[in-house]
Amino acid sequence: MNFAATPPPLPRHLRPVFSTAQALCSLGRALQQHGYAFTTVTPLTQQRVNARAESAQAHDLAGIFGWSRPFTADAVAAPLLALMREAGVVDSEQGILRATLRASALDGQLYFHSAYPTTAADAVFFGPDTSRFVRALRCALAVLEQAPLRAADIGCGAGPAAITIALAHPGAAVYALDINPSALQLTEVNAALAGAGSVRALPSDMLGGVAGLFDLIVSNPPYLLDRERRAYRHGGGALGAGMSLAVVEAAVVRLAPGGKLMLYTGVAIVGNSDPFRAAAAALLQAARFTWTYEEIDPDVFGEELDEPAYAHADRIAAVWLCATAPGAAP
Repeated sequence: MNFAATPPPLPRHLRPVFSTAQALCSLGRALQQHGYAFTTVTPLTQQRVNARAESAQAHDLAGIFGWSRPFTADAVAAPLLALMREAGVVDSEQGILRATLRASALDGQLYFHSAYPTTAADAVFFGPDTSRFVRALRCALAVLEQAPLRAADIGCGAGPAAITIALAHPGAAVYALDINPSALQLTEVNAALAGAGSVRALPSDMLGGVAGLFDLIVSNPPYLLDRERRAYRHGGGALGAGMSLAVVEAAVVRLAPGGKLMLYTGVAIVGNSDPFRAAAAALLQAARFTWTYEEIDPDVFGEELDEPAYAHADRIAAVWLCATAPGAAP
């Protein structure tokens, strides 16, 4: 099997989202030892809950690392605050502190990702979509007839899909790919916290940064039309489907015989029809793939329908596409 050469290092001028990976790992382990758990909600829910009078300031770890609320030094144990400072993930202004990362629990693992609000161009998003994606992926992995030997997660973000694959199939070489250096930095830390040693976080636009064929390609690409064109959110193309179709196009030529594409994405339903499904079907049928397609959630991000780009859309649905390349797996 043809493996990729080691890619060039990230440019030095790119500012890391933390000071040292070792310090952030120590902070993550300390949070785990404290029994930390937090389920990250949608940005609108976070905004509404944080707007409550009693939410103005954090008084516990969930408030600090989950709700991204300001806090004072006496709200957190001194050793934890020292680890935050060592990792470079706390800002201070006139005695008021704020964590610059969030931490979420999913499937028993801890994931660091960007603090709320995720307004930066290089924000690393994690939320309900992540949970739906990982749940669907976990179910699909459980019924695979043959364990993958080489897998790729396109647009890995904080790394939950790559880590899920690595934990389910320890013998697989798992490539976590992203164009965002901040995502790659956090994926490396999150993989270390999960004990997923087979995950390699590499800079790559789609699959351009790695060579060879894959037994499994997964992705949860951005699928909205974002006015600010933030990388984690803006899918481009018609109604945000550009990145999702690009994943299908990449998988068609980079999957080994019998290899599988597992794609979680959001689609705009217009006039009771699904334009993304039609476009993906044409690509897959031309390549003689077999595939299944289902709506996981019929109505997500309803607030986007107020945007001019979605003036004619009925709804945005979360869907799961599973496609298999022709030919038998070796």
